[in-house]
Amino acid sequence: MSERKNELIKDLTTGSVPKTLLNYATPLFFSGLLQTVYNMVDMIVVGRFVGKDGLAAVSIGGEILMLLTFIAMGFSNAGQVLISRYVGEGRKDRVGKMVGTLFTLLMSIAIFMTFLFLIIHPTVMRWINTPENIWGMSKDYVVTCICGLIFIYGYNLVSALLRGMGDSRHPFMFIAIASVLNIILDLVFVAGMKLGAFGAALGTVIGQAVSFIFAVNLLYKNREQFNFDFKPKSFRIYKEVSGSLFALGIPMVIQSAAVIISGLFVNAYINSYGSTAVAVTGIGRKLEMVINVVSQAVSSGGGAMIAQALGAGKTKRVPEVIRTCYMIVAVPAVIMAYLTYFHSEWLFGMFANDADVLAMAKIYIPVAMVLYLGCMIRPANFALINGSGNSRLNLAVALLDGIIARIGLAVLLGIVLDMGILGFWYGNALAGLVPFLIGTTYLLSGRWKNRVSRPSAS
Repeated sequence: MSERKNELIKDLTTGSVPKTLLNYATPLFFSGLLQTVYNMVDMIVVGRFVGKDGLAAVSIGGEILMLLTFIAMGFSNAGQVLISRYVGEGRKDRVGKMVGTLFTLLMSIAIFMTFLFLIIHPTVMRWINTPENIWGMSKDYVVTCICGLIFIYGYNLVSALLRGMGDSRHPFMFIAIASVLNIILDLVFVAGMKLGAFGAALGTVIGQAVSFIFAVNLLYKNREQFNFDFKPKSFRIYKEVSGSLFALGIPMVIQSAAVIISGLFVNAYINSYGSTAVAVTGIGRKLEMVINVVSQAVSSGGGAMIAQALGAGKTKRVPEVIRTCYMIVAVPAVIMAYLTYFHSEWLFGMFANDADVLAMAKIYIPVAMVLYLGCMIRPANFALINGSGNSRLNLAVALLDGIIARIGLAVLLGIVLDMGILGFWYGNALAGLVPFLIGTTYLLSGRWKNRVSRPSAS
């Protein structure tokens, strides 16, 4: 390939680890930051122009949207890791087959999930105890997002393909388009046209659709680099790569599903405390996302670096990647902890200047500290687990974090010990520490070294 044709493919196995990780993760961070900003804008605009109930409705809708997208996240992350591994191994033919397999699989699942949830969404809303006073607004938000699900799946898919090739710059550009468009449409639909939660969801879907169209156009223009011709016959599931995709992707899907479903289980109890509790929990989740944008960027970047390093046999590089992940994420975690502890009224007041919300927010502060700690210590371990392609360990994390710890702690603290809403909040927060314990044990065991594909002199 010429230098121009290689512009989307980057070698993550050379150079200084902190510099390489920052170069790779910075666009991911800004992509996540923009996505977080426009998610927060949804809630801020709705909170200011619709009120506390509108804010709670968007929070409920966001919970169900996560349930809709866990398959996309799991298989996209798996595909990204495998493409990074193929690039490290120099197996270009498998990159193209993975592109065709991911497109075929995820677009088919998106269509199926759209029709399924158009039928069952009222049951899901009842299951999570959606308060009656916000039922209509929540339903408007949920149905609108369901109708745009194919674009949400498509964006996750294309971004994973690009990041797997070492390109984090273009996904940033696409999310920037979606973010700016969503902010403008929020102001038009919610503040101007008074469409409430429906307007916020409509802006999100349109932004994702436009972003997805731009992303597919980029892939098509650079199809030679992906060894994929975009002909109809090429959109199929290839046996040569599907085994690896399912072996790694299914545990990742189970992991995502376990965390999301267990989170919905906990939130179902929280939602029963009324729209104020729903609003405070939703705001807290958005504040946590500020750290998570760095956490996810570092986890994704670190995972790609570890996958390529193991593919090239450079095991000595892996521990340095892990240490760098910890150092980077500690910065936003400490900043958010300071702001939440000392300026909680200002932070929560940005979303809703409601006396009940601000009063409950003060109770939520210690819970937020535990959540922030989890955000800080998880990404390095996920980078190692995902980057090494350890599907069994991913499954263990899914079961321990999502099912046993999250639901178990919520039941213990919230019901058995009768701590009320604090028990459910803490149960969710403490479960987020489990991946750190598992990942650290895996790192110290050295078993990840067995994932090396071929020897290297480096």
